[in-house]
Amino acid sequence: EVQLQASGGGLVQAGGSLRLSCAASGFTFDYYSIGWFRQAPGKEREGVSCVSSSDGSTYYADSVKGRFTISSDNAKNTVYLQMRSLKPEDTAVYYCAASHYRRLYSASHLCQDPSFMDYWGKGTQVTVSS
Repeated sequence: EVQLQASGGGLVQAGGSLRLSCAASGFTFDYYSIGWFRQAPGKEREGVSCVSSSDGSTYYADSVKGRFTISSDNAKNTVYLQMRSLKPEDTAVYYCAASHYRRLYSASHLCQDPSFMDYWGKGTQVTVSS
């Protein structure tokens, strides 16, 4: 059974950092692409960062480029999202997700549409105070 567990959210002041973790079970990253999405109150879910298993490409939304870094530890079957220089507008529930059937898509393509992801973990709340 494919499962994803996101953790690491919390309350942080603007300019601070957080590292989100997504522990995966029931599959290996070789055959799944992974993405981080977020949803703020009243807004649609949006792709923040994705990594494609097909070519290892990564994608970052313009709003987080240069501040967020996606990485993975295959030995731990865990994907991370390092978030630095956090802004109040980064406040949202963050979700990790995995795609098997569209794993050959590029990272940028995957992140464009949450419906491309096949499995979702429960979200973790990130709140950035000003």
